[in-house]
Amino acid sequence: MLVIACPLPLMRDVRVVNRVVGLETEYGALVHDAELSTEAWPARVKNHIFRRGRAGALDLHYRDYEEPPGNGGFLLNGGRLYLDMGHIEYASPECVRLRDAVVYDLAGDALLLNALREMQACDHVSFIKNNIDHYTGATFGCHENYLMRRETQFTPPVLGTLLCFLATRQIYTGAGRIGQAHPLAFDFDLPPSATPVRFQISQRADHIVNDIYQWVQFNRAIINARDEPLADYRKFRRLHLLIGDSNMSPFASALKVGTTACILTLLEEDKFPRGLILQDAVVATREVSHQPDGPWPVELENGKTAGALEIQWRFLEAAGKYLQGRDAEIDWLLESWSFVLDSFATNSDALIGGVDWITKRWLLEKFAEAESLSWDDPWLLSLDLEYHNIDPSRGLFFQVKAGKRITDWNQSVRIKNASYRPPANSRAAGRSQAVAWFRDSELPYVINWDSIASGPQDILVMSDPFSTYTSEVSAFLRR
Repeated sequence: MLVIACPLPLMRDVRVVNRVVGLETEYGALVHDAELSTEAWPARVKNHIFRRGRAGALDLHYRDYEEPPGNGGFLLNGGRLYLDMGHIEYASPECVRLRDAVVYDLAGDALLLNALREMQACDHVSFIKNNIDHYTGATFGCHENYLMRRETQFTPPVLGTLLCFLATRQIYTGAGRIGQAHPLAFDFDLPPSATPVRFQISQRADHIVNDIYQWVQFNRAIINARDEPLADYRKFRRLHLLIGDSNMSPFASALKVGTTACILTLLEEDKFPRGLILQDAVVATREVSHQPDGPWPVELENGKTAGALEIQWRFLEAAGKYLQGRDAEIDWLLESWSFVLDSFATNSDALIGGVDWITKRWLLEKFAEAESLSWDDPWLLSLDLEYHNIDPSRGLFFQVKAGKRITDWNQSVRIKNASYRPPANSRAAGRSQAVAWFRDSELPYVINWDSIASGPQDILVMSDPFSTYTSEVSAFLRR
């Protein structure tokens, strides 16, 4: 297996398989004062970020029937923040480096936390970076976006192999949760015959009911089938994933994005491993999630059974064979992927602080043992939420001390100015210029992912996400 066996230095200036990636995060709001309205706080914070914090330019127009003027806008870092179904949603700018993808995901956390501090509201309100509400059964998403070549053929074997990877990668990307939900019942009651799950790996697994589907809200699938590239449709498509959990550990975020980007490169280059197609990807996703102690067997289309860990080793071996040595960042990713898979077999405690579900379960087990609590105790449900609190003074994730490898990475990607500065090597750089200009201007404007406009005739199309468009935007704004 062509995987480097020694730790590598942190990678700062290399590209993640020549691919644009981005994450969308919906945040839960937890109000600690019963007299305050939970529904009002996301709007208050959003308004503060744009109007008092001047971190971006609010939309002046309807973007959709549920997005009126002022509902959100683009940010100085090239990303976007808006209200979606009562949640604040943050979409990171386009990133072509793995480190940037993690840095700009964390920039959303920093933006919200800074707003709460400026509003002196930290004692009253918290933002929770998770994907479930234990009390209503609702789920809200962490969506992943990967730019792909338009000519890529999603044949049934290709899709089946991709689904196999996505269903099993949760063993290192899952955020963990207490309990479970019935995905097909609106009241989320479990069937009488079901065996209760005390703790599971993924927060999204119980809410995924399709492998591929177009609509998001009421029929969540592993892969969203909308063809919306937000770029030149002749050259690009955008793979939109709904299956992932929001991660508190930056190391887990890097694994989630980096391994998936590598697998998509294998797909595009026709280097996928053979014989890794699941009998039912949705069922397998749920079965793996419900077995935190392993061994995570899943049924393959050919009638054989394989373990999720074995399947991930197969994907890693293919990635190592074809991708190792292309650049330093890929080599760091391959070595980290190998370290994680090996640790499952030899010392899973080495993953505390790096893999969220392992970290959370370790914390909850220690607390339940100390306080003699059962796993259905409301106290533990409250701690489950507090693990995801983005405030370092409150969030349980921040109280965990990880090993040096994981700690070094997690600390390296918390960059203070990432909430206000864009990546320098993507379309976000030019968009950021436009945001700053229009924020301070009286002119009408429309800002989109792939264009900016001022008035009915003046439009600049930005169809290549790899181009910065800084000179074009400067010329456009001087007209």
